[in-house]
Amino acid sequence: MTWQSPARLLLLLGVLALAGGYLLAQRRRSRYAVRFTNLRLLDRVAPTRPSWRRHVPAGLFLAMLALLVVGFARPTAEVRVPRERATVMVAVDVSTSMLATDVEPDRLAAAKEAARKFVDGLPDEFNVGLVAFAGSAAVVVPPGTDREALHEGIDRLAEGITGVQGTAIGEAISASLGAVKSLDSNAAKQPPPARVILLSDGANTSGMDPMEAAAAAVTAKVPVHTISFGTPGGFVDRGGRPIQVPVDGHTLKAVAEDTGGGFHSAGSSEELREVYEDIGSSVGYRTERQDISARFIGLGLMFAMGAAAGSMRWFSRLP
Repeated sequence: MTWQSPARLLLLLGVLALAGGYLLAQRRRSRYAVRFTNLRLLDRVAPTRPSWRRHVPAGLFLAMLALLVVGFARPTAEVRVPRERATVMVAVDVSTSMLATDVEPDRLAAAKEAARKFVDGLPDEFNVGLVAFAGSAAVVVPPGTDREALHEGIDRLAEGITGVQGTAIGEAISASLGAVKSLDSNAAKQPPPARVILLSDGANTSGMDPMEAAAAAVTAKVPVHTISFGTPGGFVDRGGRPIQVPVDGHTLKAVAEDTGGGFHSAGSSEELREVYEDIGSSVGYRTERQDISARFIGLGLMFAMGAAAGSMRWFSRLP
């Protein structure tokens, strides 16, 4: 935290002087009371009062002054603020391998639940879209601020929703970039700040080369954050015959590195939630220095009201 007018902090010396004066006055008051030897007169001059309550209003008043001085010095701090028109595309693998039960209840169900919590944690003004992919990719929900539509889209995610089996990572990235470009009438000339969050459990097996799609993302200045989800021992049951579907994150890692995104791996539902939380803490935000004096002034005013309330409640007068 820094101050735009640091010299004004010297006024805190005045607050310290007032605090010292108050303590001195309390000591003098006690000494003056003890001079009286007539106990009845002593009770009238210095009656018994709550030992701590009588200091609360003064303490709150001094705290108020200190906070107002800090606010007067115009403090600033780096604050994370949502980017205007920020757009996040969530791409989820719905291939057969996502039915593996190495992650309870299965990879796809866990991915859907984590995706719901992820989008709910984003600011309401963020545009969020949904892409499903297997052997091909399709935009299930165009980017927008309608979270109800997004939840309905996530609920519809299922094996075979794209109609073609396989894992088309490149197609998923391409479809996501296309959705970003169609956000609004200005998106073509003034692209919105965007991110793609892509979750899959395997290597690319069909469609566009993922690295070609990654190059397009670099040109569009859209980082692709990838999540490799699953374990090496995953398998799916097909007609009573187990088929091994081990997780493979090599392609996902290469895509993330090329586009400036982050690569994450998760082998459980809990790990996936943590990954989404980590991504959500940085996606779609920018850091800027802002004046935060209102925080101190507001807190100071609360202390002032506390001092007034305490004084009126205990002593029937204002401080």
